[in-house]
Amino acid sequence: MKLFSVVAGASLALGAIAVPIIGQAKVVELEITTAPPPPFSVEVTPPQPREGFVYEPGHYSWDGTRYVWIDAQYVKMREGHVYTPALLDQRGGKWVYIPGHWDDD
Repeated sequence: MKLFSVVAGASLALGAIAVPIIGQAKVVELEITTAPPPPFSVEVTPPQPREGFVYEPGHYSWDGTRYVWIDAQYVKMREGHVYTPALLDQRGGKWVYIPGHWDDD
């Protein structure tokens, strides 16, 4: 019984540490040495499906080996939060891809 109490106590202590760590996600910026291709298409912003959505324009994403086009989409709003669309930013001779994210990601 004592062994069970020690194991259970250790599990609870580790769980208490793990929960705050899990809740602290960070947006990761990917540095890419290859320039993106020109935009895939000219977009016409589709009408908002209904209130409570944020528009994210079509953009290139990086899959680890090449650029992949992501179609425009509406992202469901999160009350009290701000959404930042994906961004490909040129910094010096490299490109940095920052995925779309919420202000608390």
